[in-house]
Amino acid sequence: MAASSDIDWSDPAAPRSRAYGDVYFSLEDGLAESRAVFLAGCGLPEAWRDRRTFTVAELGFGTGLNIAALLTLWRETAPLDARLSIFSIEAHPLAAADAARALAAWSEIAPAAEALTRAWPPPTPGFHRIDLPAWRATLDLAIGDAAWALEQWSGRANAWFLDGFAPSTNPAMWSDVVLDGVGKRSAPGARVATFTVAGAVRRGLAERGFVVDKRPGHGRKRERLEARLPGIVSEPAEGDVLVIGAGVAGAAVARALRAQGLRSVVIAPEDEVGMASDFRAALVTPRFDLGDAAVAALNAQALERAGALYDATPDAVLARGVVRLEGKPRDAERFDRIAAQSLWSDGELQRCDAAAMTAALREPVALGGLTLRSALAVRPQAIRRAWLEDVQRIAAEVARLERRSDRWSALDVHGGLIAEAAQVVIAAGWGSAALSPDLALRPSRGQVSWASGGGPIPPVTWGGYAVPVDGGLLFGATHDRGRTDVEADPADDRRNLDALTRALPDAAGRLDSSRIEGRGAVRATTADHLPVCGQAAPGLWVLGGLGSRGFLMAPLLGEHLAASIAGAPSPLPCALSARLDPGRFIVHTAEP
Repeated sequence: MAASSDIDWSDPAAPRSRAYGDVYFSLEDGLAESRAVFLAGCGLPEAWRDRRTFTVAELGFGTGLNIAALLTLWRETAPLDARLSIFSIEAHPLAAADAARALAAWSEIAPAAEALTRAWPPPTPGFHRIDLPAWRATLDLAIGDAAWALEQWSGRANAWFLDGFAPSTNPAMWSDVVLDGVGKRSAPGARVATFTVAGAVRRGLAERGFVVDKRPGHGRKRERLEARLPGIVSEPAEGDVLVIGAGVAGAAVARALRAQGLRSVVIAPEDEVGMASDFRAALVTPRFDLGDAAVAALNAQALERAGALYDATPDAVLARGVVRLEGKPRDAERFDRIAAQSLWSDGELQRCDAAAMTAALREPVALGGLTLRSALAVRPQAIRRAWLEDVQRIAAEVARLERRSDRWSALDVHGGLIAEAAQVVIAAGWGSAALSPDLALRPSRGQVSWASGGGPIPPVTWGGYAVPVDGGLLFGATHDRGRTDVEADPADDRRNLDALTRALPDAAGRLDSSRIEGRGAVRATTADHLPVCGQAAPGLWVLGGLGSRGFLMAPLLGEHLAASIAGAPSPLPCALSARLDPGRFIVHTAEP
């Protein structure tokens, strides 16, 4: 990877930001400064002893030096069953190669530095989650303005590293709005450490309730600041969580709860008829949106997160890269605008003419399109099998839920108790509609078809789609609103074959169309075409309305839901989680 234009290496011992004219770390010893100012300044490691969870937030990710030092100390000293959440903000992200070059100076943090740079996210705006399992940690890196990022973060920090460039060179990082965000997003007892002793910073922290003290500085700096917010640290509650549904939504929630250290009990019938999560293959592709920037950002973040989790799941990925064909004349101008969106890193989304599409598909087509390198074709059963492994299962169908005192009871059709818990997640696809009618979910029946032959083509969409799998081609799918029957319909196989023939006649001609296997399922959709994810009532949570993009949305939204239940930081910006809140469909009538 080429060096970032944002870093000046003219003095190799002191990389400097071109944007702010300041160095990224101390000329004497950046690692020693990080340990003295930020780690010791926040009372680490003593502050996390006997803690099950700990959250560190940072202003100014830079080269990742503070985080590499933090991870190293965490692995050496934290309780073995504890989990570390890290949130960091960076307006001008470096290239991974530049970060690796900077961090190579310190062999004692090399494993953590290597883990960070290997998982380095793309430099696109928004939140990026990085898994660091060997350190029992996750890092949420927000790329963008600090005030925006703090407003969008849902976490509460136990420790703060205020490590932006100096107030004299980067005053926006130390503004009242940013310090408001630090105060708002601090847990009781939170510690703050920074290298600066500027009067505005001292006063700003004190005005927000922190007790501020000057401490001896490091190296050439005579003084630094430490601050503490009064209060008593509390741990989040524990307990089993009931998850209703074992499709991709339920599996994603169960996986995410396990990552939060919570146990789940999944309730679903032994054979869930009409579940799309059991198809031979699924596409993981975003919904492109030019009219709603938030929806476009949600889809891009969901794709990045799904790709990372599927890559870590054995046998999950069938193919990387999906081709999107133009379907109508107006698509040409629309695709031009999609390719120009800042959501995509360089080379990830490419605009192609008809000749390039012909080369990508390995058969002639008359229209252009897009190639999305990070989109995937996946094996649903491999994902569900891995994510539900070692999760307690109850083979039953939940007919209704009932609130009893402070717990929820899952009841069968005869009113018998299946299980109960303080926290329940409804993630049963179309079956969620009966359990929570207020959500106003809508059914849409879809049938996919499979036949042997059809290759060799990559996964491709055009309104319909085709995916090579198991020696043949999975293609479809139909969309019939209001239908809830799931038995395979030969007429729908013919509809799917006709659509494939119009889009890719050569591939269709290579199929053994005399033996087509069809499978139907019912999608749950919403009026605004956005998922439903969040708390519907005290202790009652919902993940649904995923439509035809369950394998795109479920990984990220499962993590958001699990974080909300656990009281942990969510990977989802607050503005996006608000768009998905179940309350948007619940009509509250005034009391007479």
